[in-house]
Amino acid sequence: MGNRDDEYDYLFKVVLIGDSGVGKSNLLSRFTRNEFNLESKSTIGVEFATRSIQVDSKTIKAQIWDTAGQERYRAITSAYYRGAVGALLVYDIAKHLTYENVERWLKELRDHADNNIVIMLVGNKSDLRHLRAVPTDEARAFAEKNTLSFIETSALDSTNVEEAFKNILTEIYRIVSQKQIADRSMHDESPGNNVVDISVPPTTDGLKGNKFQCCQNL
Repeated sequence: MGNRDDEYDYLFKVVLIGDSGVGKSNLLSRFTRNEFNLESKSTIGVEFATRSIQVDSKTIKAQIWDTAGQERYRAITSAYYRGAVGALLVYDIAKHLTYENVERWLKELRDHADNNIVIMLVGNKSDLRHLRAVPTDEARAFAEKNTLSFIETSALDSTNVEEAFKNILTEIYRIVSQKQIADRSMHDESPGNNVVDISVPPTTDGLKGNKFQCCQNL
């Protein structure tokens, strides 16, 4: 069974960023292990977990990095933006300060990450609707202004967690596959090996995933 996990067409690194305590670790554990820990401690440094999903009968393996939100670890975590093709920028809908700091995190992302990184703004803890401090419309407008996708989630009750990760991975996949098709038509002599701008070349076992879903509807 371990073998099957190693068979994938694309490997995408996605980072979780945002203030400490907004629920990044629980988003990660909910998506990768379907677990939630009310007592979870602040992340020290960096943790990561993986999970594979299917898009267009391709197997996409997500390597999701959970960066510590505390200031004192930020020098460590800036290295972890390297190679990331997606980022979930998380705030707590019940703590306005975590939303105000989104702008600073966005700047850090622009400074350290690849220019083509796909960014999703995530308002977490949507189960705390009675304590809401950040209006949905305000956050959506901010996301649109900065060309980010946007979703509200709850790691506690699982609302939209699956959708958030699947949406960003699908968006990355579309960009990468379109880039490959464009490159292929320009360089017919090397159809399989173009490195795309987003810096995720196809993996060497690129055809293995096809056998997982032979009957996928187009």
